[in-house]
Amino acid sequence: PYRAQDGQEYTLNLIDTPGHVDFSYEVSRSLAACEGALLIVDAAQGVEAQTLANFYLALEANLTIIPVINKIDLPQADVEGTRRQIAEILGLNPDEALLISAKLGTGVPELLEAIVHRIPPPPGDPAAPLKALVFDSFYDPYQGVVVYVRIYEGRVRAGMPALLMSNSRVYEVQQVGVFTPEMKPVEELSAGQVGYLTAGIKRVADAKVGETITDNNRPTAEAFPGYRDAKPMVFAGLYPVEDTAYQSLRDALDKLRLNDSALTFEPETSLALGYGFRCGFLGLLHMEIVQERLEREFGLALIVTSPSVRYRVITTARETVEIENPAKLPPAGEIDHIEEPFVRSSVFAPTEFMNPIYRLAQDKRGEHRSLEYLGKRVHITFDFPLSEIIVDFYDRLKSISKGYASFDYDFLEFRPSDMVKLDILLNGDAVDALSVIMHRDKAYEKGKTLAEKLRAVIPRQMFEVAIQAAIGSRVIARETVKAIRKNVTAKCYGGDITRKRKLLEKQKEGKKRMKQLGKVEVPQEAFLSVLRS
Repeated sequence: PYRAQDGQEYTLNLIDTPGHVDFSYEVSRSLAACEGALLIVDAAQGVEAQTLANFYLALEANLTIIPVINKIDLPQADVEGTRRQIAEILGLNPDEALLISAKLGTGVPELLEAIVHRIPPPPGDPAAPLKALVFDSFYDPYQGVVVYVRIYEGRVRAGMPALLMSNSRVYEVQQVGVFTPEMKPVEELSAGQVGYLTAGIKRVADAKVGETITDNNRPTAEAFPGYRDAKPMVFAGLYPVEDTAYQSLRDALDKLRLNDSALTFEPETSLALGYGFRCGFLGLLHMEIVQERLEREFGLALIVTSPSVRYRVITTARETVEIENPAKLPPAGEIDHIEEPFVRSSVFAPTEFMNPIYRLAQDKRGEHRSLEYLGKRVHITFDFPLSEIIVDFYDRLKSISKGYASFDYDFLEFRPSDMVKLDILLNGDAVDALSVIMHRDKAYEKGKTLAEKLRAVIPRQMFEVAIQAAIGSRVIARETVKAIRKNVTAKCYGGDITRKRKLLEKQKEGKKRMKQLGKVEVPQEAFLSVLRS
C-alpha cells in the first residue's frame, strides 16, 4: 500500500516485463493484466528496438502510458535528446516525461504520484461470475503450481472449484493471497485485485500464461481473447557428453519444464552422438538460458547441435509437412518446394554505422523495407529469414556498431526459398549430427568450411578417409585425411625394383580392403569442436 499526498491509501501492483523478443507473448499477457505502463527509457542509450516493440504492445492493450527517463545522474545522459526521441519515435508528449534516477531515488516520489493520478483504477463487478487472467506462474515443490492472477470480475476464495477454460480442467482452490511484495495469504481476492492462488496443479503447462480461470459452479460467458500456446521457433539437439548421463538429462529437462511450459523436447538418436533430445525453444536467448541452467544447476556436460528453425515442406502430392530436424526431410524427389520462416526486424543505431549494418543485412539475405532518420540515430526495417539471424547475427551487429545498435524482430510469414539439405559424408556414410538445411547459395561455402574443420580434427586412420559435403548425390566439396603408412620397403636393401613394387602393391591392396571394411573412428571431441565453432 502507498499513502499518496491526498491522504488516501492506494495498492499498486508493478510487473517488470522482460525486454527480449523471445518473451514477447509473456509481455503481452502481463500488459493485459494492467491499466497503465511506465515506459522507461535510458537517458544515455535513448529509445531502443525493444522499447518500441513493447510500446506497441502497450498501445494494443489500450494502456495509459507514462514516459519515464531514467539514469539522469550519468555523466553521458542526454535528457533533451531522449525527450526528442520520445516525441519523434513514440509520438508521446515529451513534457509529460518524468525524470528519475532509480539509483539515487531522484524523482521517484513524483513518479508514484503520477501513477496514482494518471493511471485509472481497475474496473470490475465483485458480484459477477469469477473471471481471472493468469499472467505468470511458477512451480513450488510443496504447493504445486502457484498461479499469478488478475481478477477482472467476481471473487475467488479457498474451497472454490476453479475451471481452467482452455483445457476444461477443474481444481479446488487451496489458498489465495496478495503480494506485499512477499506472498501473504488472504481470505479472498475480488474484482480489481492482483494476487496468487494455489490449487494442487501439478504442471505449469496446465495453467499457462494467458489462461482464463472461472468458477466451475457459475462460469463466466467467455474467456479472454488472445490466448495462444507459446510455439517454439528454434530447435537444437541436446546430447550428454557421457552416454550414462542420458537419464540425468531427461530428469533435468522434466524439472525445467515444470517451470517453463514453452520448452519442448522429444528423444532422438544420432549415430555420431548417441542418445539425446530434440528440444524446441522460443528463441536463441531462451536456448542459451536452458543450456546454461542444465550445465550449472544440474552439472551436465552437453553437446548442442547447430540450431535450426521449423521449415514447411510442400510435397509433390501437395501435402504440407512441417519439419525442424534435417534428418526428417523427405527425399528430394518427393519435394515440390520448401518454405522458410521470415521475420520483420527493427534496427536502431547511430547513423555512422549504417554502411556496415547494410553489408551485414546483405550477407544474411535481408530485404530492406524502410529507413527513418531520428536526429543522430537511424531506424531501419528489414525482412530476414529466421534461420539467418539465430546463429551469430546479434553478436556481429553489436560488434560492427561498437555495442550501440539494438535489434528486435517479429514473426512475419513463411515464404518459398531455394533450400537444400547439406550432408557431410565420411567415406560415403552420412554423419547425421552435421546435416543442415540451408539456402543453396550458402551451401558450398558451409560445406567447404565443415570439411576443412573435420580434416583438422579427425585423427589419421590406417586407411584414407574421404570427407565430402554433398547436396543429394552431388558432392560440392571434399577433403582427405591421408592414411598412416608403414615403410614396407625398409627391409629391402637395394636389389630389384620389382620386389619393392610388389610390397607396395600388397600394402595398397590391404589399405583398400581396410577402407571397405573399416569404420571411421571419430572421437567425440572432433564433433564438439566442429559444432561449437
